[in-house]
Amino acid sequence: MIVRRFFAPLDIASLVFFRITFGTLMLIEVWRYFSHGWIARYYIEPTFYFKYYGFEWVHPWPGPWMYVHFLALGALSVCVMLGLWYRVAMPLLFLGFTYVFLLDQANYLNHFYLISLFLLIMTFVPAHRAFSVDAARHPEIRSDTTPAWTVWLLRAQIGVAYFFAGVAKLNADWLRGEPMRMWLADRSDFPVIGQLFTQEWVVYLFSYGGLLLDLSVVPLLLWPRARPFAFAAALAFHMTNAELFQIGIFPWFGSAATMLYFEPDWPRRVLVRGWQRHARRKKRDMASQPIESGTPATPAPTRKRVTLALVAAYLVVQVFLPLRHFLYPGNVSWTEEGHRFSWHMKLRTKSAEATFFATAPLSGKTWVTHPADHLTRRQVREMETRPDMILQFAHHIARTARAEGHPLVEVRALVMASLNGRRPQLLIDPTTDLVSVRRSLLPASWIVPIKEPHRRGD
Repeated sequence: MIVRRFFAPLDIASLVFFRITFGTLMLIEVWRYFSHGWIARYYIEPTFYFKYYGFEWVHPWPGPWMYVHFLALGALSVCVMLGLWYRVAMPLLFLGFTYVFLLDQANYLNHFYLISLFLLIMTFVPAHRAFSVDAARHPEIRSDTTPAWTVWLLRAQIGVAYFFAGVAKLNADWLRGEPMRMWLADRSDFPVIGQLFTQEWVVYLFSYGGLLLDLSVVPLLLWPRARPFAFAAALAFHMTNAELFQIGIFPWFGSAATMLYFEPDWPRRVLVRGWQRHARRKKRDMASQPIESGTPATPAPTRKRVTLALVAAYLVVQVFLPLRHFLYPGNVSWTEEGHRFSWHMKLRTKSAEATFFATAPLSGKTWVTHPADHLTRRQVREMETRPDMILQFAHHIARTARAEGHPLVEVRALVMASLNGRRPQLLIDPTTDLVSVRRSLLPASWIVPIKEPHRRGD
């Protein structure tokens, strides 16, 4: 029963719409990197890159080849949009985009992680079987339907992001209105309604409204009667974020992904006159003839079971990965342990100042290292608030010192950080020689626990 429903044919129209929209947004993102000069700023000018654990081997292309890489991403995005050489273009776009994502932790964005996951899923989804150059050139692959799992897996992925973004908001700071209070106060010049942003009821409306939307939007989208209202709320949420926080293509991508919760044939009903009559006829035909002309042949039973197992395993990872931060002690927004890949989106305001002290024990010499002398401004800003990146930079200082003739080097960090308006306090134990600390996924004893439970003035 489960396998039959898993592979039941659904209209492919919404999948095709998402493919076209996704390819278009990827092309826009590539253009933004060229137009804003981000390729050189993020991937050519830096002399040091912060690596993800296990991906230390990923390095940027030398010299101008990063421009070539982004040109290739743009070309692949066009191919995906048109459905041209889709089975080659989509996996290459996934690999190419994920490669860029893995180059530097300083550039981590939750929505880039989400895009990478969608690219991975779309690699296995036959979104090119209709309204595509591939289908026009190869009529034998044309189909008006797609297996149900292809649509439901995409729905599940955006649903996971919504739900765990809501779970992450169930923390003391967010429920007290922080950091939303600070963000809105900074945008009091917003047209028309900006004058209201300093009022407490507006602060709590935004804080609790975002929390409730994240937790409830997926169940409401699954309820046909509530679906239009839930989508309208999600659309308003994304567009408000786009105006207030300037977060690139994510609001548009999130809106497009949310539209997958509508009935799969909605693009035909919206865009094609008389589709209602055709849809009813098609539905009757599909019910009486599960395998018909224009519908892909049913996969073998073994292949079905393997596909079902792989999808289930993927979803298990997506459900448990955002929960791993509960395995670490302390406030995840402070320690950052388990923070990435957990859909902790726009949850905190964190600032810090870091000074590094290198000591050569053999000579007794100690000198100060300023991060700005080694890193870009963006890298400094990101590193100073994230202990794992502070550790990486300390090891970089030691490697640099050894290259300059100091065979034995110790590095300590004085880092004063503030979370959501609290008084600054030590983030890193200043007595710990960070060079002696090996990078690990285990809890870090050298991170100083946060001492002040509330922001000052609360």
